[in-house]
Amino acid sequence: MQKKLLGALTFTHLATLAAGFALGIYVLPILTAPPAPTDSEIRSSVSQAVYTGEFIPELKGSDALHWGEGKLSVSLDQIALMGQLAPGPDYQLYLSPQWVETEAEFMQLKASMMHVGAVKTFDHFIVPMAPNTDLTAFNTVVVWCETFGEFITAAQYR
Repeated sequence: MQKKLLGALTFTHLATLAAGFALGIYVLPILTAPPAPTDSEIRSSVSQAVYTGEFIPELKGSDALHWGEGKLSVSLDQIALMGQLAPGPDYQLYLSPQWVETEAEFMQLKASMMHVGAVKTFDHFIVPMAPNTDLTAFNTVVVWCETFGEFITAAQYR
């Protein structure tokens, strides 16, 4: 009887520890995120857009914990989202030469993609782009979680 109790207590404590760790991974990026761009900063970025696209949550590779939605604006010097991303750690923004909507597709094309920068906010974002980026060499913006190798979302802009 005592071995069963010890086993049950060990299991419940380990399960609680695992749940707390998982919750911490989810909540920590929210707590440490810098302030999101203001509506006026986003509107200014949208007004400079050369291309636009849309993140929709119903992509093949997206799910309840990995999604994005909203209007994407691509200008000559930055990429901006007027919308939201599911919170998570280590989100990175990439330009892809082809449409991508799953982890497998991302991994196949990653060598031909251009890394734009880190996405640090989840309610709107503005990510600066390297000068003289050839936007015509790409057609899709992808948000990828580098730490966990998770596809978050994508939007085709041309």
